[in-house]
Amino acid sequence: MNILHAIVLGIVEGVTEFLPISSTAHLILASTFLGLHQTEFIKLFEVVIQSGAIISVAVLYIHYILKHKEVLIKVMISFLPTAVIGLLFHKVIKTVFFESTILIALSLVVVGVVFLIIEYLVKEERLSLHKTIKDISPFHAVVIGIAQALAIVPGVSRAGIVMVSMMSMGVKRDEAAMYSFLLAIPTILAASALDLVKTDPRIIFGSSNLILLSVGFVTSLITSYVTVKWLIKYLQKNTLTAFAVYRILLGISILLVVKYYLG
Repeated sequence: MNILHAIVLGIVEGVTEFLPISSTAHLILASTFLGLHQTEFIKLFEVVIQSGAIISVAVLYIHYILKHKEVLIKVMISFLPTAVIGLLFHKVIKTVFFESTILIALSLVVVGVVFLIIEYLVKEERLSLHKTIKDISPFHAVVIGIAQALAIVPGVSRAGIVMVSMMSMGVKRDEAAMYSFLLAIPTILAASALDLVKTDPRIIFGSSNLILLSVGFVTSLITSYVTVKWLIKYLQKNTLTAFAVYRILLGISILLVVKYYLG
């Protein structure tokens, strides 16, 4: 890995972490395109750039969190199911799931179709988006947490599955997006901490490694900050349809490429 690789992956993480298009899938695809194989350092690098993305959200919403502490309780309730499922399936997630390109492609397509179904229901006025985060009950918070746990499958998108689960409950798109941002803080920090515990410290403190980690971290932080602010404004006036179409086209493209190379 070199500095250019670090910048590219930092941008990919920063742009895709909070958009409903699956950052994990895009990081895997970007790494493959750049010719980077999954080493212990690459795994650590991905943890670090995710942390950069999370810090950007913490900076953006720290005042909101301090002002609405009841929301923080709901976020922690949603986090618990994800934490339990993540711990139980951690080994499978990092091996079997992350190695299956076909699974990633199918997940992109299937969740994209779910987006279209939800938006169709809204358009036909069979589903009304009028609720805010404050209307979420503890029961709803648990359901959202279970939905987020589905994102252990690469391609599902943590942000995307949280948003559509909340929209199905009648929550506004921008409010659902904001909740997905807040829920990302404990979720990704916990996952990062678990990965760091299993990382050899010698990998971190190599001089060149520290430079690459720093470049990726800063790039991800800045890109995430811009992306989050843009997405909230976008969803106040637009639907998830564009993201759905992108997911479906990307998933189909991956399947076609796999079929071509595997004959």
